[in-house]
Amino acid sequence: MYICICNAIREKDLRAAAKICSGDVDAVYESLGCTPQCGSCLDDAAKILIEERGLTEPPVYTPF
Repeated sequence: MYICICNAIREKDLRAAAKICSGDVDAVYESLGCTPQCGSCLDDAAKILIEERGLTEPPVYTPF
């Protein structure tokens, strides 16, 4: 399933990147070679980071 349509990021790719990159959503997107565009995926992306990292608090996202 695609999480980010603008950048064609699939859920499995985001989950894999979340395990490797310890940063916030922006850092994970950067590790995938892109940046958030429209922003509609950011909530879902943050939830995936929480799930993959076993966190209790969502990573802080600062809009660009």
